Amino acid sequence: MAACDHCGTHVSERFVRVFADESGTVRACPNCSANAGLVDVMRERARGV
Repeated sequence: MAACDHCGTHVSERFVRVFADESGTVRACPNCSANAGLVDVMRERARGV
C-alpha cells in the first residue's frame, strides 16, 4: 500500500505513477501539499511581500 512520505496518508498506485519521484517516493500528497501552500502564503504575508 502506497503512502505519502511526509504525512503517511494513503495514496493510490495511480497517484504514485504520476507524482512520485524517480525512486517511487511520494514526497507530498494532496492533503499535506495543500497545507504547505497555505504556510507559504502566510509567510509571504507576514514579510509584507
